[in-house]
Amino acid sequence: MPLPSFFMRDEPLISHSFWLRDHCHCPECYHSVTKQRLVNTFKIPRDIKPKSVTLSSTGLDVIWDHENHKSHYPYSWLNKHSYDPKITDPYLPEGAPKITWDNSIASNLPEVAYKDVMDSDKGLAEWLNNIHIYGFSFVSGVPVTTEATEELAKRISFIRETHYGGFWDFTSDLGHGDTAYTDLALGAHTDTTYFTDPVGLQMFHLLHHDGEGGHNLMVDGFHCAKILKERHPSSYKTLSEIGIPAHSAGDPSTHIIPSPRRNPILNHDPVTRDLVQVRFNNDDRSTMDHLEPEQIDAFYNALFDWNKVLTDEKNLLWTKFQPGRVLIFDNWRCLHGRSAFTGKRRMCGAYTNWDDYRSRWRTLNTSAEQLAEDL
Repeated sequence: MPLPSFFMRDEPLISHSFWLRDHCHCPECYHSVTKQRLVNTFKIPRDIKPKSVTLSSTGLDVIWDHENHKSHYPYSWLNKHSYDPKITDPYLPEGAPKITWDNSIASNLPEVAYKDVMDSDKGLAEWLNNIHIYGFSFVSGVPVTTEATEELAKRISFIRETHYGGFWDFTSDLGHGDTAYTDLALGAHTDTTYFTDPVGLQMFHLLHHDGEGGHNLMVDGFHCAKILKERHPSSYKTLSEIGIPAHSAGDPSTHIIPSPRRNPILNHDPVTRDLVQVRFNNDDRSTMDHLEPEQIDAFYNALFDWNKVLTDEKNLLWTKFQPGRVLIFDNWRCLHGRSAFTGKRRMCGAYTNWDDYRSRWRTLNTSAEQLAEDL
């Protein structure tokens, strides 16, 4: 690989040499177990320079003019992190490309077996890869008990506690002040738009239903956003910029609002501008009193355009919950809902934090050496 160009020319005081010394991963500067920095950045001279540079078979060996400190930079690390020249795009998305979908996916739903997930990390990796690629996955052959369902959720990570509790076991008894605890139909939405950090994954398992209805609705928010951008680019821009206030205040002791108070429906990586999160629940929307007069029509026009795409029959995946078949989905991507139902219906499930899900997915699909080199 080419030698980094900062060794080829004179540098200013705040130099590339300083950056390289600051990123030394020798045992004195970097803890190999905790993967945390040990070097004191603020004791490195700002005008530090290499005394010698040697190309070895594995990487770049540098002796610095301050304390004769020795650093070794593997070629693979330099290839990954060099910015001058830039060799690898630091903003490449992780993992396999995401596959967006409409209701035609019903003929080939992503699904894994409970036994495979519980018995091996290979099965768990397949499950999490389904979620990464499609935004959801079913698990078949799950024992119809709360205990087995909870253990399945914990195969990913610990369960996220919220004002609804940890692991849920619920019926339509209004046990909490939320329409999820009724038998009413629910339109496509994402959960916990009122949290600063919306939950990452959501799991459902039907334990019992002695009535009719209650079909499950899934919509790929990324697919719908792509359609909106193609058909109504101004509406896409509006829903990417105007913040929506949200709240959860149905229980007497609960009044949750996020910080910042208002967040767009469509949220993007600030550098790549890739869509990373859909955050939409029209039922949890608070009063839109922060808009300028000229924004009112633009907002509602965009909202109606969004709703038209969300409710297009082509984009609606309807399935029927069955005891023994668990559904889990990415709450930052997939919207969910249900049809109204009759009779007694008992469900259980859980939330998982986004970062914990992604950590588990990452460690199962990437070698420890590669993960360490990425840091």
